[in-house]
Amino acid sequence: MHSIRPTRRDVLRVAAAGAAAAAVPFVHAQSSAWPAKPVQLVVPFPAGGGTDAFARPLAAQFAEQTKQQLVIDNKGGAGGTVGASIASRATPDGYNFFMGAVHHTIAPSIYAKLDYDLQKDLVPISLVARVPQVIVVNPTRIPAKDFREFLAMVKANPGKYNYASAGNGTSHHLAGELFKLQTKTFITHIPYRGAGPALQDLITGSADLMFDGLGSSAAHIKGGRIKALMVSGNTRNPALPDVPSAAEMGLPDYTVTTWYGVWAPKGTPADAQQRMAEEIRKAIQSERLKAVWAAQGAEFPNLSPQQFAGFIDAEVKRWATVVKASNVKAD
Repeated sequence: MHSIRPTRRDVLRVAAAGAAAAAVPFVHAQSSAWPAKPVQLVVPFPAGGGTDAFARPLAAQFAEQTKQQLVIDNKGGAGGTVGASIASRATPDGYNFFMGAVHHTIAPSIYAKLDYDLQKDLVPISLVARVPQVIVVNPTRIPAKDFREFLAMVKANPGKYNYASAGNGTSHHLAGELFKLQTKTFITHIPYRGAGPALQDLITGSADLMFDGLGSSAAHIKGGRIKALMVSGNTRNPALPDVPSAAEMGLPDYTVTTWYGVWAPKGTPADAQQRMAEEIRKAIQSERLKAVWAAQGAEFPNLSPQQFAGFIDAEVKRWATVVKASNVKAD
């Protein structure tokens, strides 16, 4: 009996058909099962800062929605760029994400060399929150009853007072330098590894003041541990209705906003990106997080990933202009 040997074309056809058949159920399983295990979220600052103030409530709501943990991994240092670098090199398997902030659109103009590219190595997923900056002081170190008295004290004592920031190249840093530029004052900058440690030193009296995002300061302001003197922008914030805006205090161009967003490493499966964006949107529109965001004076700009990418591009360009005008460099 003669055997019939398959041709090379027959072998390739069978192999291709088998691969296609195997791939179809795998894709559907991945999409329907995500997340099938805990998801890691790198937060590039120490615990207790503004990013944490939004990341941790988000993680709790995410767990309730998906029945899987969103594990916060704090990786502070160098104005948030250490954590961003780590996140950019994480395995792009749909289980590694990064929660950065406005600081990361400032960093390219501050640091001469970064080992990651925000717009090439990380993929925008969702803008999470946006809050105004607020000038806060330790009332025992700066016993000013209001902003005008504070400004008079600073002008009369150049170099006497210091301001703490979350690090070089952060919005806290730029907000301070912009304030000095517009008010023609001099306050010494002290960079920290994040807003959390900076706030702790402000509360204990080791630092005099901060230009902080309202998200991390709100609870301490309401608790009386620090005093708010002015919020940036043209209008008062509903969370601090008694605190005047910069425009009211004669600084109409003093507009600094802190925002927080989520990215994924380049190469992350598209279905995981989409599901993460959907879960974030669902979480922030929950009654629980609406209340948390309102208490911190935050708004949720509901942008698509594509709109968020456009927003990031505009912020990188805007801050490059501010950095150049202020002549700010990494210390």
